Amino acid sequence: MTTPRPETLAKLTPVLTKRWLSPDAWRIGTYERLDGYAALRKALGAHPDDLIQLVKDSGLRGRGGAGFPTGLKWGFIPQEPDGRSPTRPHYLVVNADEGEPGTCKDLPLMTHDPHSLIEGVIIASYAIRASRAYIYIRGEAVHAARRLRHAVQEAYARGYLGRNILGSGFDLDLVVHSGAGAYICGEETALLDSLEGFRGQPRLRPPFPATHGLYASPTVVNNVGTIASVPYIVSGGADWWRTMGTEKSSGPMIYSLSGRVVNPGQYECSMGITLRELIELAGGMQPGHSLRFWTPGGSSTPLLTAEHLDVPLDFEEVAAAGSILGTTATQIFSDQDCPVYATYRWLEFYHHESCGKCTPCREGNYWMVRVYRRILSGQGTQEDLDTLLDTCDNILGRSFCGLGDGATSPVTSSLKYFKQDYLDYIEGRTAPKLSDKQLVGAH
Repeated sequence: MTTPRPETLAKLTPVLTKRWLSPDAWRIGTYERLDGYAALRKALGAHPDDLIQLVKDSGLRGRGGAGFPTGLKWGFIPQEPDGRSPTRPHYLVVNADEGEPGTCKDLPLMTHDPHSLIEGVIIASYAIRASRAYIYIRGEAVHAARRLRHAVQEAYARGYLGRNILGSGFDLDLVVHSGAGAYICGEETALLDSLEGFRGQPRLRPPFPATHGLYASPTVVNNVGTIASVPYIVSGGADWWRTMGTEKSSGPMIYSLSGRVVNPGQYECSMGITLRELIELAGGMQPGHSLRFWTPGGSSTPLLTAEHLDVPLDFEEVAAAGSILGTTATQIFSDQDCPVYATYRWLEFYHHESCGKCTPCREGNYWMVRVYRRILSGQGTQEDLDTLLDTCDNILGRSFCGLGDGATSPVTSSLKYFKQDYLDYIEGRTAPKLSDKQLVGAH
């Protein structure tokens, strides 16, 4: 186990995570003692348009994977002239359907500090003139959903939700909705369909949710981490928020480290930290292991290798390195892990979670899983590698939503960096990983 250097420890910036270890952090009394709901009082004294501008000035970008500027998204909501009440209802929907392999930053936030999310929901709803908000949480997240619902009850009892919040004249109702455990509902339009009671499948765009979202009304859909950041920006100001991170990727980010490190977990650091520094914070690689490949933002982001240890982990630099920052689900694999088998397991997930709406994703992932089973059972051919790349080419950019695109990322990137590992299975230098029984249906 390595001890982090002082300069590396200085990159830890606990903002969203600062209350997590406080006793009874999820209770409203603890939250209020630690400056909770002070930002709401400040926000309710400001004009909604000024709050939108504040978020724009902060440079806050979506923490759900795409990194879209949050203030810009809020500004897309059509408003009535002269500040009149909207003729159509406006909605805020929080995407808490965290389900991608390796992604685990939103659930601990909702479990340990649910009121920070609720306070962010109230401020954001006030800014976009929404009188109803929803938190759509993954169905399997039972404990987090219970904590959230209890926190919502506490907020209603204290007058932070409901009618005439804190005497401001602003009304807001908040509903916590549990989904049915479908990964596709992490896609914002599939989430909206599910919330309306339909099968969770992505919608054709345009029109976009900003004008035709929930119940065909103007809607903002933001990730948990994005909304939970808002109270801190209101309290500290845009300039303070920009003191962390980089020029174009401002603020702190919760990096979720899993895999072959001594201390896996959540590390909230200024954006732009490198994987080398994150591994140092996590106590180093496990004894006997050395880094071989890793995901910067979950299984739907292209793999990177040990050559990318010093790439700054922000939106721009990771993209320049050929991957995507995504949800900062940093999965660490060592020289004792097989990139071919890891990709196969991810593909099984995407095949299982495909909603089936579009042919490229539905059929492409089905057949790629079977090609991987052939390769890993020692019955693959060189032509299988061409088939994989050709299938990815027919999925990427041709799927109805990003699930299909994401499924191609580990395939193409593992073939780019680790083609020899594939050839070792095909040419018999590596023992088969799967048995003939597991090969059934792969031909």
